[in-house]
Amino acid sequence: MIYFETERLIARDYLERDYLPFSQMNTDEEVMKYFPARLTQVESNALLDRNQKELTSLGYGLFAIEVKSTNEFIGFTGLHEATFEAEFTPCIEIGWRLKRSAWNQGFATEAALGVLAFAKGITAINEIYSFTATCNKPSEKVMRKIHLTKIADFEHPALINGDPLKPHVLYKA
Repeated sequence: MIYFETERLIARDYLERDYLPFSQMNTDEEVMKYFPARLTQVESNALLDRNQKELTSLGYGLFAIEVKSTNEFIGFTGLHEATFEAEFTPCIEIGWRLKRSAWNQGFATEAALGVLAFAKGITAINEIYSFTATCNKPSEKVMRKIHLTKIADFEHPALINGDPLKPHVLYKA
């Protein structure tokens, strides 16, 4: 199913052919630099399956993103419920992850703007947040480009003290 399109991108359900590039993206050291760990192929496949299950059951979630002109899977963006213990959770988070070859082409911003437009039609969603490790300046730049407002800094409770990824920034649509 196609959920929405932008000028260059399609947000759709996951397909069988997405497993390999999805796994390659999730094992790429640079792509996963701001996450606690790279995913194994088994973990990556399970994440893809969870993403698709959420799309099927809710009608929104973390969409597969495809380039219209090439039909190439380049990653995901979308909405997900964050449930870790924090002052602002549970909440709906907008997030994205693109394979390295898709970086610096405006795809993350374009896809995220599409997600925000799509979300306006979902009455169950009142607020949208986004957060990332403070050191993840590229992702924070996307947050600013899609007109989110920084509202706080926080320590991610799922990460141990001393972990360089523990300090986070919080943005809100």
